[in-house]
Amino acid sequence: MGKTVLAYSGGLDTTTCIAWIKEKYGNEVITVTVDVGQQEDFKEIEERAYMAGSSKHYFVDAKDEFANDYIAMAIKANAMYEGKYPLSTSLARPLIAKKVVEIALRENADSVAHGSTGKGNDQVRFDVTIRALYPQVKVIAPVREWNMSRDEELKYLISKGIPYKPSRGEFSIDENLWGRSIESGRLEDPWVEPPEEAFAWTVSPEKAPDRPEYVEIYFENGIPVSLNGDRMNLVDLIKHLNIVGGRNGVGRVDHIEDRVVGIKSREVYEVPAATILIEAHRDIEKLTLPKSILRFKGLIEEQWSYMIYDGLWADPLREALEAFINETQKHVEGSVRLKLYKGGLRVVGRKSSRSLYKNELSTYASTSTFDQKQAIGFINLFALQTLVYREVNSNA
Repeated sequence: MGKTVLAYSGGLDTTTCIAWIKEKYGNEVITVTVDVGQQEDFKEIEERAYMAGSSKHYFVDAKDEFANDYIAMAIKANAMYEGKYPLSTSLARPLIAKKVVEIALRENADSVAHGSTGKGNDQVRFDVTIRALYPQVKVIAPVREWNMSRDEELKYLISKGIPYKPSRGEFSIDENLWGRSIESGRLEDPWVEPPEEAFAWTVSPEKAPDRPEYVEIYFENGIPVSLNGDRMNLVDLIKHLNIVGGRNGVGRVDHIEDRVVGIKSREVYEVPAATILIEAHRDIEKLTLPKSILRFKGLIEEQWSYMIYDGLWADPLREALEAFINETQKHVEGSVRLKLYKGGLRVVGRKSSRSLYKNELSTYASTSTFDQKQAIGFINLFALQTLVYREVNSNA
């Protein structure tokens, strides 16, 4: 008999995976649930795993590691896939894969399984990371193999004598500390406005308070370390901002996304803290970094975001990009003040001891120390090749 370690969320797909792997492969199944900030009853998930046939269940609290080693880098990288999606689900997958592999090595398992479908992104993220960390292991993706509908999965569990109470919700939900993704149901029609029942973290902007709420975030080395003057760890800071942003209707994302496998999909997210922190971080960077770094870093940020989305966390290029990003963050520190109002978010103030903004240079008042006459020579040199080109080719 073989031994399979399964990344277990407790949902219908992965619960069906337990029984299916045991039947098809004759393997012992060990389940692993990784806490990355999802709001779940983990005791209930454990009981469900055993009920479905798991021989052993592991619970791993990885919230701090997720925040400090994954989300922190996403903040420093201003990570947004296709300019819209803060990589909430994408970021957690390599960490979950890592924890599952650690258990697989401890248990001397010969296979690792996950519940990803054959048309989504997660299969790539899990497969690549698992194989990179445990090259000799076999990766099993039952959903990719059986091609069952949810109704067929329920019937399969019933046939095995495994009780399962299906979720009454219309939507497929994935959540962690950094965000909540919402798919399926009516959302598969890109013309249909997401109904309010799809959202759980954010109020409708129309129903948000009539008074704006201000938050002040302080950064050190590019990482947020305090909120409204209160120093706190990153997990607590993100949790608090999810609440603050959510009650002001901030952080709803609705866009057409390009999946790794070539399919376009309509994706809806709730990402209040991510929206606030990335906006604030961009702004403090503008105050403390020179133009040359800001321009080039945008290219690095885009590449890093694509790699995380595409499941290439294990690729050495990620580490090389992060070396550059971390170098740029050494002097990114200071406070950003933001105004939240009915779904809107706006930076209204910033300050830093590392600020490159000098009032004596930028002011138009009589106190200015900038010699405007110097601009003439600068313009002549700056535009020299352009002017020579136009002169030489004006009659061509």
